[in-house]
Amino acid sequence: MTPKDKKLAYKIYLYLGALFITSLVVSNLIFQKFFYWHPFGDVTVFGASLFEISVGVLPYPITFLITDLISEVYGKKKANQVVTAGIFASFFSMGIILLAETAPAIPTSPIGDAVFSSVFALSPIAVLASMLAYLSAQYVDIAIYHFWKRITKGRYLWLRNNFSTFSSQFIDTFTVVGLLCIFGVLPWSLFSGLVISGFLFKVFIAFLDTPLLYFFVYILRKRFKLKMGEELVLEI
Repeated sequence: MTPKDKKLAYKIYLYLGALFITSLVVSNLIFQKFFYWHPFGDVTVFGASLFEISVGVLPYPITFLITDLISEVYGKKKANQVVTAGIFASFFSMGIILLAETAPAIPTSPIGDAVFSSVFALSPIAVLASMLAYLSAQYVDIAIYHFWKRITKGRYLWLRNNFSTFSSQFIDTFTVVGLLCIFGVLPWSLFSGLVISGFLFKVFIAFLDTPLLYFFVYILRKRFKLKMGEELVLEI
């Protein structure tokens, strides 16, 4: 690579990492709000609405799209580095929130202590649950992605993208909902509905993001003249 291409490759990697970390941190901050997703009408499983979903899942699938893109273009090592950085950023953001909670609000504060606590008080528990799920899911996603990349010799991008995402998203959804129920954040009566709803929603998003992955991979391969299966080498 020329120095100009190398600089551009680093810049793209940096921005992809920033998008990844932002999506991850935001998903942990907004998870307490739930909405109904009814593509097939109102369906219930064991008494719980099948399509009752936390808004935290909205930015979360973006993280898997980005790790698949980084895995494809920059390799497994760079994808794992972004995942590790995301873990650090999530815990750091929770530290800031805990610090903010200890500061008493003044009488004229637009948001008082009670409102602030009702929104952010459960975030540390959510992050602990999310990080345990996230650790297993993201590393599994990257490992499966590269397993299929080796098996297919760089072909069938849709196969490794969807196989890795489906497996990791189920692990993530099952683990995070289970831990939130164990910690008492969510009632067990919602477990089945939230797991199935979250997984189906993420599978739906995974199908939608496959064309986006093809598009971005095509653009980057063309720009950096990469062959099928070839990866950019960034040495830091």
